[in-house]
Amino acid sequence: MADLNALTIADARDMLRAGEVTSKELTEACLRASEAASVLNAVVHPTPDLALSQAAEADKRLATGDAPDLCGIPLGIKDLFCTKGIPSQAASGILEGFRPEYESTVTAQLFNAGAVMTGKLNMDEFAMGSSNETSVYGNVTNPWRRSNDDTALTPGGSSGGSAAAVAADLCLGATGTDTGGSIRQPAAFAGITGIKPTYGRVSRWGIIAFASSLDQAGPMTKSVRDAAIMLEAMCGHDPKDSTSADLPVPNFESMLTGDIKGKTIGIPKEYRMDGMPDEIEALWAEGRAMLEDAGARIVDISLPHTKYALPAYYVVAPAEASSNLARYDGVRYGHRAKLAQGDGITEMYEKTRAEGFGDEVKRRVMIGTYVLSAGFYDAYYNRARRVRALIKKDFEDVFSAGVDAILTPATPSAAFALEQEFDDPVQMYLNDIFTVTVNLAGLPGVAVPAGLDLSGLPLGLQLIGKPWEEGELLNFAHVLEERAGFVAKPTKWW
Repeated sequence: MADLNALTIADARDMLRAGEVTSKELTEACLRASEAASVLNAVVHPTPDLALSQAAEADKRLATGDAPDLCGIPLGIKDLFCTKGIPSQAASGILEGFRPEYESTVTAQLFNAGAVMTGKLNMDEFAMGSSNETSVYGNVTNPWRRSNDDTALTPGGSSGGSAAAVAADLCLGATGTDTGGSIRQPAAFAGITGIKPTYGRVSRWGIIAFASSLDQAGPMTKSVRDAAIMLEAMCGHDPKDSTSADLPVPNFESMLTGDIKGKTIGIPKEYRMDGMPDEIEALWAEGRAMLEDAGARIVDISLPHTKYALPAYYVVAPAEASSNLARYDGVRYGHRAKLAQGDGITEMYEKTRAEGFGDEVKRRVMIGTYVLSAGFYDAYYNRARRVRALIKKDFEDVFSAGVDAILTPATPSAAFALEQEFDDPVQMYLNDIFTVTVNLAGLPGVAVPAGLDLSGLPLGLQLIGKPWEEGELLNFAHVLEERAGFVAKPTKWW
């Protein structure tokens, strides 16, 4: 059977259970597709032997007639997740050669559910980036191209490898992580679905940390239904993560009723940016009309502290990064610089970090160390924490006033060219303008592909939900997905 790798998780699950296809056949199709797509640079550590072994076990489990939804489904795993015995580098030179002796909670849960890992996926170094250009493995190329030229485009970041792999059908779904939009922005750029759950819904244990109070893992998939299936397997309380919520995990797929009659959707006026492209503005208006047509009530809302979100984020996130990345010193694991005679421990630290970290990571570590230093802690870090609390309260006020979800654009543009020159890093940071508030407030957010721009590139809309209400949020996304009718796929050029 041709193009098994193009199946959705839901369709593949049904075919596996009906005995129409085996996990081995699905897995082999994905491995072949990955091998043929090396130019995308999405898969950086292929694991074909492990994948075929896991597929064989999944087929045995399926034969018993009692297998979980993800049993036998080939997935890609972002290189930020520690996978036992398999390189887990966070796309950084400083973790070269690191093979963990343990499994992250998320990957352990996916494997326990019978999922198959086809390989580790490229990303921005330590998840710091919005274009997947900071990776030690090199850039990831978006499988989408403009209809009028062959310019290589970014898949977004930091989960760019995951977005490209799912969009190009190299796997049926992939894990991503989202610290300021790193699931939702690449999902929008690649024409797929990506959900960042409520902070604490998915365990962070065994995921290499960037900013611990913001990081959250989630699925990146070909449909909202697939996201619901995969998210359920990833969620759950984990005693090894002190921020993990001890809450029951619902069957998210069963909540995709398509009924949103009487629900209230908020449209925040602060998300109307100066210079927003007409196509983004038009898509947002179309999304509003689709939800209204489905029976939702649309109201204008205000989130007054939104304008402070980006600067607050770029104080809090680097501050936490500078603390988390202090552990990479060349002593216990990963890269260690060659030392000259007479060099001591200080020189080893300096040379190892200078060689091992890329420019963007160094930039954020220096910013973070600066804002945490004695003379600037109150002026920057504590002030950013207070702003964060105000942003969180803005959302609480809106939700307590009866709003069920908030609709915004996912990104300020379609995918842009790789190696595009920016005058300063802040221009790149502006790609996160619609997404960082969700992380600062710890809320769930989902990006759904909703249309194409004039060049034939995908554009996404974002829905923001109440804490712990991922099921309801996915139902809103499901309605948007059905009404938008987005079925476009990148034209295969690789």
